[in-house]
Order: sequence, then structure tokens, then C-alpha cells
Amino acid sequence: MHFDRHGKRIWRQAKALLDSEHARRAIGEVAVPYGVCTEPSNVAAGGQDCPVRFRCVGCGHFRTDVSYLPDLEAYLADLLRNRERLLSAVDVDDWAKREAMPSDEEIARVRRLIGRVKTELDKLGKDEHAQIREAVAIVRRARNGVVGLGLPRIRQPLPDLRVERTA
Repeated sequence: MHFDRHGKRIWRQAKALLDSEHARRAIGEVAVPYGVCTEPSNVAAGGQDCPVRFRCVGCGHFRTDVSYLPDLEAYLADLLRNRERLLSAVDVDDWAKREAMPSDEEIARVRRLIGRVKTELDKLGKDEHAQIREAVAIVRRARNGVVGLGLPRIRQPLPDLRVERTA
């Protein structure tokens, strides 16, 4: 259930890739807020050097999957909220408002991507849909750091709050 920026399914024919193939593919990508990026300079910079200023939905190097659907929906809501807030701003120069304004094309792209992901989900049978829902819950918990790997943690030392008296 992976999609490109247009909402087209990718890896549709690949039912079961070998673990080594998954690892090899992951080397050439970096996590971004709504999926992964395969743009070489951004990957080399650990996701900190996007040439299109993180307009992922408009980039051919962007990939997403079903687990990012809630994030995409929240992003769309943010775009719409920001647009309304900017339209009502009165003490802002026109050029600044234009630069900060989410474009109609970006909003349409995000809506289209969300719609296509939902359409693909609707095509699944009841059992497949349940499996996807379970897998998404696991992936989202892991992504949000809820799942521990059992590795020991080293706590930061607590600051010494005692004030030294000189009297």
C-alpha cells in the first residue's frame, strides 16, 4: 500500500520482497513528515536539504503509504486553516502573504492523494482491511516511539539546584 505523489500505487506487483531488498531500498530514502524521500541530496543530508523546501506532494522523489493517512489529513487541515488565517490577516505585506499562502494546487494535490489512498483502501476485503488497520497501528506506534526496543537508556543527570551560600 505505497503511493507516489500522484496517488498511484507503487510496488503493486511485489507481494513479498526479500528482507535484503527492503534494506537496500531503505538505504536510498529518508523519512519526511508524510512519507519518505528518495532525492539523493536530501537523503545524503539526512532529510535536512530539500531542494523544493519540503513541498513533498509536488516532488517526484516523494513516496507515502497508508500509515501516513492521518498525517496527510492533518496536513490538509493545516493548509486550509493557514489559508483562512492569511486571508484574514490585515497587517501583512502582499508579497509576504503570497509567499506564505498555501497554493490551490498543493491543496488539490493533497486532497487527491488522500482520496486515492482511501479509494485503494475501500477496494480491500474485510480481512485485508483489518490486517492493514492492525499493521498501520503497529507502524504508527513504532514511528511515534511508543514501542521500545529493550535497549538500556542513560538518564540525563539532574541539575544541582542547591544555591551555595557565601555567608
